[in-house]
Amino acid sequence: MAFEIKKQGKFYDVCIVGSGAGGGMAAKTLSEAGLKVALLEAGPKYDPADPEQATQLKWPYESPRRGAGTVRAFGDFDAAYGGWQIDGEPYTRKNGTQFDWFRSRMLGGRTNHWGRISLRFGPRDFKHKSYDGLGDDWPISYDDVKPFYDRVDKMIGVYGTVEGMPNEPDGYFLPPPKPRLHELMIKKAAGKIGIPVVPARLSILTRPVNKDRSPCFYCSQCNRGCTVYGDFSSSSVLVKPAMKTGHVDLYVNAMAREVLTDNTGKATGVSYVDKSDMQEYVVNAKVIVLAASACESARLLLNSKSPNHPNGLANSSGVVGKYLHDSTGASRGGFMPQLMDRKRYNEDGTGGMHLYIPWWGDNKKLDFARGYHIEFWGGMGMPSYGFGFGMENQNGKYPTRDGSTKPAGGYGASLKDDYRRFYGAGIGFAGRGECIAREDNYCEIDPNVVDKFGIPVLRFNYTWSDHEIKQAKHMQDTFEELLHQVGAVPNGSKPGPESKYGLENPGRIIHEVGTTRMGDDRQRSVLNKYGQAHDVKNLFVVDGGSFVSQADKNPTWTILALSLRTSEYIVDELKKQNI
Repeated sequence: MAFEIKKQGKFYDVCIVGSGAGGGMAAKTLSEAGLKVALLEAGPKYDPADPEQATQLKWPYESPRRGAGTVRAFGDFDAAYGGWQIDGEPYTRKNGTQFDWFRSRMLGGRTNHWGRISLRFGPRDFKHKSYDGLGDDWPISYDDVKPFYDRVDKMIGVYGTVEGMPNEPDGYFLPPPKPRLHELMIKKAAGKIGIPVVPARLSILTRPVNKDRSPCFYCSQCNRGCTVYGDFSSSSVLVKPAMKTGHVDLYVNAMAREVLTDNTGKATGVSYVDKSDMQEYVVNAKVIVLAASACESARLLLNSKSPNHPNGLANSSGVVGKYLHDSTGASRGGFMPQLMDRKRYNEDGTGGMHLYIPWWGDNKKLDFARGYHIEFWGGMGMPSYGFGFGMENQNGKYPTRDGSTKPAGGYGASLKDDYRRFYGAGIGFAGRGECIAREDNYCEIDPNVVDKFGIPVLRFNYTWSDHEIKQAKHMQDTFEELLHQVGAVPNGSKPGPESKYGLENPGRIIHEVGTTRMGDDRQRSVLNKYGQAHDVKNLFVVDGGSFVSQADKNPTWTILALSLRTSEYIVDELKKQNI
C-alpha cells in the first residue's frame, strides 16, 4: 500500500503514542509542565459521559444481542473498542503458540474497561532474582518508585486498608466498601485454613478526591465506563485534564506506523495512517514517548528501521520484543445451597471485588517460584447474557438446600422459578499470578503479513514453563479447598494436567509486559532506569514494556507510577538541554 506522506505544520516538544495508563499520565504531567504535546490515539475519542457513547445503566434488552459478546469481547456494553481479534489487524503465531493479544482502539485504551485492581509491586517484586535466582532484578527498587505510587494514590484515588503485609505495600487509601455476603462467607472459610482475606484495593472513589469527579454510586458497572468519572480511566482522569491545559493536540484514529529518525539516528517524529482518509502523516517533535502497550510499542520500534538502526529502533541489543510475559490465570466456580432463595436487596457495590486474597505462600517450601493472588465473584449483580445454572452434578441434577437433587430449567413459570431460587447462589475464584520472564517468549515482525494499513504485523512465540503450570495446580488445589470450606458444590470436575490445570492461554489476562525492558546493561535491555532508550536519548517508553518482571499483582498502578517518574525526568532533562 503506497502513501503520500504529509507533514503536520506544528512542531511539538513531545509526541506521545497511545493514551492508556502510561500515555495519559505522560500527557497530563508534560502538558501541566507547559510542554506542547501531540497525543496520538489509534481509535476514536471516548467519553463515558457522552450520551452517544454511554452504556452505563442500560438493560440487556436494550441491545439487539441482549448484551452478548459478539461485537465486543466482554459484551455489547463493555467499554472496549477492540478485543483479541480486530478486523484487518491480524497477528500471527509460530511453534504452536497460543498467545492471544487484546487491543482497545479508543481514547484511554484498556483503562476504560479493566477491573481497577490497583496493587503496588512490593520490595521483593523488584528484586526477585536476588531471592530465587530466576529472571533478572530491576535496576530500580521499591524505594525508588514509592514516592510516585504515593502521588498516584492521592491523584487518582484507591480504596483499601493498611495491613502491614511485607510484600503488599500499603498506600494512601480511601475507605473500602463493605463486603458482600458471599465475600464474608469466603473470608470465614479461608480463615479456617490460614489463608488471609483483606479488603481489595481498587481505583474507585468511595469519597471525592477533586471537584471534577463524583464518588461511586455502586452500580457495579465500572467496565462500561463511568458517567460521573467515579472510577479510574485514563480518558476521564488523565487525558481530560491534560486537554484543559491547552497544551495538547489530540490526534484520534491515528494508527502509528513508525518512529522516524535523522541521519544521526535521533528520533524526529512519528508517521501515522489517518483512518479517516487512509493517508499517511508525520508529527514532528523534540521527544518521542511510546505508550501504545507493550507489544504495540515493540512493533513500532521493530518496524522503525534505518541505516543507523538496522535491527529496529533502540534495538542494538536485539532485546526489543523479547522477555514478553503475561500474568497466569486459572479459575473455578461453585454453587452454595445455603444462598438459595435469597431475600432480594441491592448487592451491586463497586464494579469489582470488595475483598481479595493476597499471596500468602512461602515459595521456598513449594515447587514453583512465584506467587498469585485470588479474586472473587458472586452475589446478586445484574445477570448477564447467558445467565444460567452451571451447577449440575454428574447426573444433570441440581442440589437443593436439604441435600437432595432435582432437574432445573425448562420453560415458562418453571424456568423463572428456578432462576429466582438459584440467583445469587453462585461463587467463583480467579487466580492471577506471576510468570517468569524468559528471552524465548517474544514477539517479532512477521516478514510476510501486513495489516490493512500496510504495516507489518507481530508474530508471537510463547510457552508456559513448569513453574507456571505448577502454580496453576496450586491454584486449583486452593480453590477446591476453599469451595469445601465454604460449603459449596464445585461446578464440574477439577481441571487436571491435560489442561495445564485450567491455565489460560498467555495474553488472556491482558497483563502483557516486558518487551522493551529496562536495565543497567545495555546489551541485555532496551531502556535505562528512567524508561529512556539506551540507543536514542530522546526516545522513551512508558507502558508495560519497560517491566523487567511481572509480580503477583496487576501492572496498571506500576505503569502509572513509572510514567509519572519518567515524565518528570523528561521535563528535567529538557530544562538541562540534555535532550
